[in-house]
Amino acid sequence: MEQFLSLLQQFGLLIVFLNVLLEQGGLPIPAYPLLMVTGALLHQSTFTFGSLLAAAVSAALIADLCWYYAGRFYGRRVLGKLCRISLSPDSCVRQTESIYLRIGPPALLFCKFIPGFASISSALAGSTGTRLIQFIIFDGLGAALWAGSAIGLGMLFSDTIDELLLTLAEMGRWGGLFIGAALLIFIGRKWWERKRFLQEFRMARISVGELNDLLQSGQSPVIIDTRSANAVEDGWIPGARFVSLDKVDQLEDENMDKPVILYCSCPNEITAAQVAKVLMQSGYTNVRPLQGGIDAWIQAGFPVERPK
Repeated sequence: MEQFLSLLQQFGLLIVFLNVLLEQGGLPIPAYPLLMVTGALLHQSTFTFGSLLAAAVSAALIADLCWYYAGRFYGRRVLGKLCRISLSPDSCVRQTESIYLRIGPPALLFCKFIPGFASISSALAGSTGTRLIQFIIFDGLGAALWAGSAIGLGMLFSDTIDELLLTLAEMGRWGGLFIGAALLIFIGRKWWERKRFLQEFRMARISVGELNDLLQSGQSPVIIDTRSANAVEDGWIPGARFVSLDKVDQLEDENMDKPVILYCSCPNEITAAQVAKVLMQSGYTNVRPLQGGIDAWIQAGFPVERPK
């Protein structure tokens, strides 16, 4: 533990840079606590507040620009990949879109304070056509607010943090093991929350082939598109109705025994499964999300309607 503190005092800028870069790149390695610790150690380190802030902001910008260009070149596909690997499924594409589209680029000012939002919002900024200079300004200011608040809190509570670090240093190897265990517990808790969230919405799916056969046979199931309004540029399944989670009551006039097929563009069909859960609780008996969503439907070559 003493060796780590010594390294932090000498190479704090590099360590902070790498930690922020990895976290903003998508790895579950929280950088906020390290920023607080380095802020508390400023009075006995070779670096200054300005250089520490610059290291954190530059690392965040590098990672965020990578996600921005990924979103610009690959569109919504990169959002799906991010959501699939995220340890915070509740911050998936639908929730992020809702915040970003309502507020716009200024949402980048506070996105780093919301777990799981930073990487997705950067990719979303690229996929929605946010101008590069606008993205850099808002994202840079947001990174400065996020890192600056952590460093400032570390400076404010430097005495308390120093006492904690001294205690961990006196513990020797056990101090390092304690920090490692805390990190593993954090990651494990996030993983368990994700697993429990996905299990909650586990239900029978219908494949795109089965749905196409259903339509070709002349049956007319109720098809529901649960995506946000901006996400339909790739098209939608013919005859689909657009019903978001907060507008499920629009289906009250439907026969509750009639087949209802829901789809989205989220990994694991989470948004469609959420709406399906609400419908099932309302009394609908034949509700199934479409496996793979609209992306699987398009990849299979089945017909879609597109905006004029």
